Amino acid sequence: MDKLTGAQLVIRTLEYMEVSTVFGLPGGAILPAYDPIYDSPIRHILARHEQGAGHMAEGYAQSTGELGVVIATSGPGATNLVTPLMNALMDSTPLLAITGQVASTAIGNDAFQEAFTTGITMPATKHNYLVANVSEIPQILIEAKHIATTGRPGPVLVDIPKDILNDESEWVEPKIVEMPGYKPTTSPNPKSITQGVDLIKKAKKPILYVGGGIINSKSNKELYELAISTNIPVVTTLMGRGSFPDGHELSLGMPGMHGNYTATTSLQKSDLLIAIGVRFDDRVTANPEYFAQNAKVIHA
Repeated sequence: MDKLTGAQLVIRTLEYMEVSTVFGLPGGAILPAYDPIYDSPIRHILARHEQGAGHMAEGYAQSTGELGVVIATSGPGATNLVTPLMNALMDSTPLLAITGQVASTAIGNDAFQEAFTTGITMPATKHNYLVANVSEIPQILIEAKHIATTGRPGPVLVDIPKDILNDESEWVEPKIVEMPGYKPTTSPNPKSITQGVDLIKKAKKPILYVGGGIINSKSNKELYELAISTNIPVVTTLMGRGSFPDGHELSLGMPGMHGNYTATTSLQKSDLLIAIGVRFDDRVTANPEYFAQNAKVIHA
């Protein structure tokens, strides 16, 4: 079997993952990956700044439902991705960032355009990797996609030293292996559902408080059926807009600092908040101590 360079393995694996579009900006440490892109059916969209490339990949993921992929070089290229990575983490957007890194032997020596990329991006990602061997590239990328797109979606970064991009290895079809430290919740708890139904039956002023998780999980239909069958009003966050028809009589709109009075007041005066695919953002709750003080909460 012919051997491929690490750079070729990156692009080959992206093709295997059915990635059709990547966003990026070339630079010294990631440059080896650009030759195989030229010969690949993957469409590369050139940005003028890595931060812009990251936000473009975010928007692509949100509008298509597919994994967003961004490529950047080492040092300043990688650090310029911090804002879109953090944004993707907050908005639960599936994003894969592939960054170049200085040669393995130069790491930790204050090399030109070196940065501690995995350390810097640790709080801004679901997970990140520093590739230590060229043969690991396909397996790491397939795991990165799995982590980015399952459970609560989010960004994953893969940092690849330049010498590893130039090293060679055979292509081995990657497979998802069991990751003991990563067990996202994928099924409901029957006992919790029964308790939730009882709370809904007893509530006088229930509110469905929904966010982007509804859209990410493609649960718009189920939300609509729940609202109609129970006649419970719906409040949607910014990321949840579109999950329920704005023109419907049960739609109260968006709450919080940038929302409307009706939606905000309905949350405050509710006796039961059914929160689905949403986080209790400070722009909605303000001081949590005084938010919906009389409400019980079902959070899914």
